[in-house]
Amino acid sequence: MARPPEMDDDLRWGDLLAAAQRGDAGAYRAFLAEIVPFARAVARRKGCAETLVEDVVQDSLLTIHRVRHTYEPGCRVKPWLATIVQRRAIDARRRQGRVARHEVSDPDAYETFADPEANRTEAAGSATAVQRMMTHLTPVQREAIELMKLNEMTLAEAAAESGQSVASLKVNVHRALKRLRRAFGPEGLS
Repeated sequence: MARPPEMDDDLRWGDLLAAAQRGDAGAYRAFLAEIVPFARAVARRKGCAETLVEDVVQDSLLTIHRVRHTYEPGCRVKPWLATIVQRRAIDARRRQGRVARHEVSDPDAYETFADPEANRTEAAGSATAVQRMMTHLTPVQREAIELMKLNEMTLAEAAAESGQSVASLKVNVHRALKRLRRAFGPEGLS
């Protein structure tokens, strides 16, 4: 009694993959080339859109390459392959769903340059508010905030500029922020 062609594929692929595990590069290339149609069919059966099928196949081939050592020679290959492709198809469909939910179709949303005059009033008000807040700090706290937060210096740069140690700067910044939060609340510091 003759074996079904699917069994022949499974046996041949098992032999090729076992040879690849032993280091036969030619067998590995043949194995990968032969499984591509099977991977495409599995991806389509799992409900992947045609636009995703090739991505799923490529992702599956990469996964197979990464986990090929987990195949146990003598076992059937098709169930092992099908599981990998099914998981990659599920991942692709989930990814596609997440992307689709976050897509923006408003052409104005792509505007990247604001009018230079748009925030001038708010910026002036913010600068005044920051100056007013800074009056609530001690001189060393004010210097630490100015150097580290307003001038965006690193700890080392601020320490060299102010003559304070790194530890002192950290303490002064922490105390200054704590004092400002108490005075103005977390919303006032945003």
